[in-house]
Amino acid sequence: MTDTGDVPVIDLNADLAEHDSWTDDDAALLDHVTSASLACGFHAGNREVMRAAAEACAERGVVIGAHVSYRDREGFGRRNLDVTPVQLAADIVEQWEALTAEAHASGAVVSYVKPHGALYNRMAVDTETAGVIVDALSSRCQVLVSPPASAADRSARAVGFRLVSEGYCDRGYDRRGHLVPRDHDRALVDDPGTAGAQARSLAIERGVTSVDGRWVALEVETLCVHGDRPGADRRARAVHAALTEAGVTVRSFVDRSDG
Repeated sequence: MTDTGDVPVIDLNADLAEHDSWTDDDAALLDHVTSASLACGFHAGNREVMRAAAEACAERGVVIGAHVSYRDREGFGRRNLDVTPVQLAADIVEQWEALTAEAHASGAVVSYVKPHGALYNRMAVDTETAGVIVDALSSRCQVLVSPPASAADRSARAVGFRLVSEGYCDRGYDRRGHLVPRDHDRALVDDPGTAGAQARSLAIERGVTSVDGRWVALEVETLCVHGDRPGADRRARAVHAALTEAGVTVRSFVDRSDG
């Protein structure tokens, strides 16, 4: 989170373009967020959906990011695959180039990268994987969205990447500040009001209560609402409203003078 004087400022992002076609639900979600991480075809989506999503983002002034992943459509990118560093780097570049081509055709640009699923989780703890991601995109992008205190910190800063720490409005946290596994009975936050309360906690109190009732301090600059689950637009609307009602300015991290 960034403070502008006494006013907290935070980005609200969504993971989108994860269906086989662009949907009204996706478009509705864009009305409440300031950035969108678009699937690049490896875990979900396709070139047609990328183009439609990029056009919709451009129309609304929503900042676009590349949601790169392992090549794993069957597992929705949530399986930790054994991929060589050379292949992983090539896959990341292929995804970046596919999305940037569709975005440029829509008059938009891709401003950041955010790994998806298992790749995101692995980057957070594995310096080799983090280094591969950073090195693969260092000549193409300078902004990386990652969990707080990620293993990507050192390699990213070494080449001048800006790291943007992310929190989640619609997921449960454990006492270490990690997302609990999806098979945990409190892994998902479905209620819009609860998602809004968690967003306020992360933005203003700079932390969240874990699923076992412990306080976890987390410094984040962006909050995510997953777009692949039913009711995502209602949660995003509730989160945006909760933040603004609490005096938080919702604005993309790309638009800030500190970035």
